[in-house]
Formats: sequence, C-alpha cells, structure tokens
Amino acid sequence: MTNIMMNSETSKQHKQQALKKLNFAIYICSTSRYNQTKKEEEKGEEQTLSDLGGDTIQELIQTADHMVMYRVILLDDKEMIAKALKNSLSRTDIDAIIFSGGTGIASTDVTIEAVTPFLEKTLPGFGELFRHISYDSVGSSVVLSRAIAGVACGKAVFCIPGSPNAAKTAVEKLIIPETPHIIKHARE
Repeated sequence: MTNIMMNSETSKQHKQQALKKLNFAIYICSTSRYNQTKKEEEKGEEQTLSDLGGDTIQELIQTADHMVMYRVILLDDKEMIAKALKNSLSRTDIDAIIFSGGTGIASTDVTIEAVTPFLEKTLPGFGELFRHISYDSVGSSVVLSRAIAGVACGKAVFCIPGSPNAAKTAVEKLIIPETPHIIKHARE
C-alpha cells in the first residue's frame, strides 16, 4: 500500500472520530456595516442592514447541522478584532471562529494582522487551497486575498473574504468539511 493510500485511510479514520456537531462564532469585519448598525440601534430602529456574506456563512453552517452561537459585526479595527478573538478563545462553548472581511490589501484591511498573533499554529494549505479553488471564478485577482486559518486554544480560526461568493466557497468547500478534523488534532 502506498503512503498516499495509507494517509488517506488515516485521514478518513480521524474524520470519523471527530466531533459531529460544532459551535461557531462568526465575526463580520466591516466598518460600513458596523456604523450602519449602530445608527439604527441609536435611533431605536429595526436593523435593516443587509449582510449577505454573514447570512451565507450562517446558513451554510446551520444547514450542515452545526450551531452558530453568535454573529457579531465589528469595525475594521485591530484592537476590536483582537478583543473579539480573545473572548471567543476563552469560551468553552466555542469550537470554531470565522472572521469574514478585512482580508484584502487596503489600509483598512486589518483582520489578518489582528488575528495572526493569537494563532498557535497556522494552516497554510487553507489559504492556498482557497485561492486555488477561487481562481476559476475570479481569475488572477485571487492573489489579493490573504485568507488564512490556524488553531489556538484547541479551536479552529478562519479569516476569509467578506464577499458572499468567497464566503460560500470557503465555508462550503473547506471550513465545513475540515473543521471537525482540525479540531480533533488541535485538541490532542
């Protein structure tokens, strides 16, 4: 039996032993959405802001029979993002954390800079595979994405772009299939 076949079998066994239901925290990093939400709250208005990327992430996670413990909109602010991550890392009821938005190269895109210092181990293959998969739909502009993943405190942490299509690709093709496996190993 070749090493590839043995590794594939081992991977299948690990996935079978992994948790079946996970609890996710979702953070949407968007200054414009954050400000709009705050304005509506201050006026006592019903929140009408559309967040298609966040809706997509939440729907896909719930459809896969996992729980979304909370979904929060944050400013594109390193300190606010770091504080949110610290909070989720300290909670025993959270298995995985997704940050959506702020992964590009604009000066306001600070999600990666805020999250990276907390990662105990990074998963370079996540970003590489995300960009590979995304190339067919967005072409060479995929090089502008700095999507990353890693583990901290026995939890999986993902930073993905905020567009609905990118969020769908990341969650559907990578996060849902691999998060239980990631967490199994992160907690060993």
